[in-house]
This record gives sequence, structure tokens and C-alpha cells, in this order.
Amino acid sequence: MADRTHFGLTAVDTVPLHEKVYLELVRALMSGQFLPGQKLTSRKLARELGTSDMPVRSAFMRLQALRALSPMPNGSVEVPVISAERFSQLTAVRTLLEGPATELATKLINGNNLRAIRRHCAELTLAARKGDIGDYLRKNHDFKFSIYRHCGNEQMIFLIETVWMQVGPFLRNLAMGFEDGLSSILDIDYHEEVVAAIEAKDGARAREAIVRDIDEGAAHILRQARFPKPRNQAVNP
Repeated sequence: MADRTHFGLTAVDTVPLHEKVYLELVRALMSGQFLPGQKLTSRKLARELGTSDMPVRSAFMRLQALRALSPMPNGSVEVPVISAERFSQLTAVRTLLEGPATELATKLINGNNLRAIRRHCAELTLAARKGDIGDYLRKNHDFKFSIYRHCGNEQMIFLIETVWMQVGPFLRNLAMGFEDGLSSILDIDYHEEVVAAIEAKDGARAREAIVRDIDEGAAHILRQARFPKPRNQAVNP
């Protein structure tokens, strides 16, 4: 007879600490929590994360390999400063990846997934109306990836994340140029149209809306932001 005894134990989290630290830094980069040109040290981040230096240094090495961070001579790292040309190139890659990912996801999203997407959509609108660019960028990340992660293609998701790590810090410039506050960003934000298309199971329309959202946001940044020339930085092979 099978032993059905339950001891009330909580499942042990088996994710290694270095992986947790890496994922936290990835999320911070993708959601624009670090600024272009910002210097990062393992000691300061380890203190904030409540860890030793080792897992932070390990994460730095992985992120340098993905060109999400640039090494500094003193052992710290820097969030890269990108040119207008590189920003435009990254935007083009985003549309090539995120449009199809949205269309694929539209076919696979079920009721529970859709409820979560609706919630993220409402939170994104609220963040814009509150005028908090940091919160807006976090909610923008959460909304879009709540869709992309249902596309059924892990390699596509990895590539999207890699591009977002490079472009994410510069998205803070979305806050520039709105005289009436950040809420005006909703004029170039099409997340509600994306949700409506997903609800209608119209993959082509969802793809078109997400591409329009990316393109119009990028066009606004290119008009408003100053793009300093990047300093000489080590290029990863």
C-alpha cells in the first residue's frame, strides 16, 4: 500500500544562487533599471542583493559575453552607451523577433494566460498615468514577456531577451518630450490593441500592433534623445 503520509514540508528552491543573481540582473537590464553609461561594481550589487561578490562577478562575465555589459579597466563593468544607428538596428531586430513571437503566442494563449496578460495590460496603463518611468518600464517588460513566453519557441525567446538587455537601459528616454507628463506616452503605446487582437485570436493583427508599438516608441526616442558617441569599449568576439 502506498505511503500517503504528508509532513507539511515546503518544496526546496533548487535554483542555484548564481543563476538567481544572473536572472535578477537580466531583468534589471531589460526593464531599464540601469542607465546607459552607469558603472556597476560587484561589491555594491552584492550588498543590495544580499549575496557575496562571487555570483555577481559570475553574472558580469555572462552578461559581457552577450554584450549587455562592457568591462572597465578597474574590474567593474559599465552599461553600454549606444549610438542612434545601433539603437535603430536593435529596433529592427526587435520587430523581426517580437512580431512573429506575438503571432505565434496568439494561437497558443489560453484563458488563464489571457487573464494574466489583461492584468499586466491594466498595470502598464496605470503606471503610465502615475508618471513613474521606472514602474512603466517594469510593467512594459512584464506585459510583453507575458505574451512572448507563450510563443512555443525557446530560442526565439532567448534572442528577444538578448536584444532587450542591450536596448532596455535606453528605453528610459521614452519619458522625454511629453509636456503633459508620462501619461501622454499612451498615445504611442498599443498594448491595449495587442490584447484586443489576442482576445480575438487574430495573430496577424496582434503582430501588427506589437510592431507598431515598438516602431513608434523607437521613433519617439530617436527624436527626443541625445545619443552620445560610445567611448572605446572592448568588443566581445
